Amino acid sequence: MLPYICAMGRSWLALVFFLLVVCGISNAQKSQSKNPTSVDPSATKVYAPKASKKKKSGATTYDARDKYYDRMEMNSKKRRKNENMESTPQYSNFQYFGHKKPPKRRPPEKMKYCKICGIRH
Repeated sequence: MLPYICAMGRSWLALVFFLLVVCGISNAQKSQSKNPTSVDPSATKVYAPKASKKKKSGATTYDARDKYYDRMEMNSKKRRKNENMESTPQYSNFQYFGHKKPPKRRPPEKMKYCKICGIRH
């Protein structure tokens, strides 16, 4: 019986030792993958936008002023378009109340609840 117990203890000891070695190797590989090596010197890449290099010229440019005027012109076009849109009956007539077309006039017993405006019509 005694030799059986000693052999069993050795197998448990070998199993525990094997598990410790496997765990140690896996942790070592994880720590090495984070640091750069001679094989892979750029293990960690930095993703940042590249700095743009502006050309300095002796002549004065008026790009900023031209862009400002272009923006102002686009804004005035938007304002005019919005004014024209507000004059359409969909926005100016109260009967439309959020609808593209005025809702039908139904008799009281056939009125339906409208999901758009929350009124029966």
